[in-house]
Amino acid sequence: MRKTVIGVDFGTLSARAAAFDIQTGEELASSTFYYPHGCLDTILPDGTPVGINECYQDPADYRLGLGWVIRDVLKKAALSPEEVLAVGTDFTFCTMIPVYEDGTPLSFSEKYRSRSQAYVKLWKHHGAQKEADEINRLAREGNEDFLSWSGGTVSSEYLLPKIWETLNKDPEVFHEAAYMLEAGDWITWLLTGKQVRNRSMAGHRGLYRDGYPSRDFLKALDPALEDLAETRLNAPVLPAGSLAGYVDEKGAALTGLKEGTYVTVSQGDCYTTVPASGVTSPGVMAAVIGTSAVYMVQGNEIRDISGSNGAVFGSMVEGLYGFESGQCCVGDEFSWFTDNMVPWSYEEEARKKGISVFKLLQDKAARLKPGASGVMALDWWNGTRSILMDGELTGMFIGCTLKTTPEKLYRAMVESTAFGARLILDNNRKNGLDISRFIAAGGISYKDPLLMQIYADVLNMPIEVAATRECGALGSAVYALAVLKKAEGAENAYEEAVSALVRPSENRYVPIPEHTVVYEKLYREYLLLHDCFGRDKNSPLKKLLEIKKEALK
Repeated sequence: MRKTVIGVDFGTLSARAAAFDIQTGEELASSTFYYPHGCLDTILPDGTPVGINECYQDPADYRLGLGWVIRDVLKKAALSPEEVLAVGTDFTFCTMIPVYEDGTPLSFSEKYRSRSQAYVKLWKHHGAQKEADEINRLAREGNEDFLSWSGGTVSSEYLLPKIWETLNKDPEVFHEAAYMLEAGDWITWLLTGKQVRNRSMAGHRGLYRDGYPSRDFLKALDPALEDLAETRLNAPVLPAGSLAGYVDEKGAALTGLKEGTYVTVSQGDCYTTVPASGVTSPGVMAAVIGTSAVYMVQGNEIRDISGSNGAVFGSMVEGLYGFESGQCCVGDEFSWFTDNMVPWSYEEEARKKGISVFKLLQDKAARLKPGASGVMALDWWNGTRSILMDGELTGMFIGCTLKTTPEKLYRAMVESTAFGARLILDNNRKNGLDISRFIAAGGISYKDPLLMQIYADVLNMPIEVAATRECGALGSAVYALAVLKKAEGAENAYEEAVSALVRPSENRYVPIPEHTVVYEKLYREYLLLHDCFGRDKNSPLKKLLEIKKEALK
């Protein structure tokens, strides 16, 4: 009988599962399920309009996807349920679901089908910026300690602003919800029948460190929030690689797994890159570069890093502090540009060459020398996470002339994301983290050599590319195997799990010296733009948004 583990990765638009043989490390089969409703950023399923900067999803898609991908993997790999010993999951976050006492999402109720606050708020939902601003103001006035270890700024993407937004916009939904869950923890509930919370999401997005913000602080926000920790957030919080429970009767019926199968606590989707890249110790920055980007480092000591997503013990690797930073938009901005800003002549040229418009842009941009376009961009097309933590900031180009072409703008966008990554790297180093290696994963890392070379040049350090494209599913499977090894009494369960399933990186990008010299100059100009348009509360970008909101009333 084969011995296997399954990892399930819930991304922004799809769920993906893969099964791995724990004796050979071989991936046996994989399956992908695309959410039927996708992102609800214009209308709800019944046609109800959605507000500016809001993004919802239907949790029915997650439940359907969980059952589909696991059953499909079992079928493709010809696995019996008895051959699957453990399952691990991960999820994009903070992705919040309001549920009833029994775990049923409020959006499943006919009463709330037209009420946006009853739906899942996806990680990139930025409708709670007003709440985030007020949380930051009151926390600074009261010298709340969570600001020091959570990066100094609470983002609109975080759990507390999203919960408070629900209370402000639809009090009935707030009061009827028994729990406000991370979607990853809801998936664990579906599998095990138990509600537990994972430390990665609770710590890096939920302001949890041995407890949530104080009752007094929550009451100062709104009296209805005073008992939040004891009511809507009340569940055990467990570190990465912990046993959440076992597949129960309902979980088995949904997935085809055997009752009693081990289930790990869910994990933040980006953090699975750490085990999937083979990282077991401090000093390595692991990056996921896709529609957005996340940068993760481990350390032996706690450090307060301003503008990060916090320092949380056991959030990525048990026994180490996990530090996370990120960018709201990378691949998403390239897709937007390709879909909306390229003239018909480029589409015709791409058609004649038999390539995509995106590939045509890449080829043309690759022929440009660093600095030759005279154009620079700010990478805030979906708001900014690290280090300004402001979902309302917007992107921009500067230096355009009548000779500026689409490929010059495109290259400037790619360079801006690299400058944003450099800013994050420098911020971590400035705050005491020794980073000597950089490992990249995510779709862009494997299919965009131009971007990866620019990143190596801008960061001025070699970039290794993770050996697997299945970081989410593989990383979740590593955590699942670690739980099994703990049960067997292994002293170094996580390291043994990594060794069993993960192959070493083979692909590298090395900085080009003449490029790094130019990019060092450009980076200094990027920093000036970053501070001028991002740190000034009277920034024209803020004023433009105010005017836009007024015009759309």
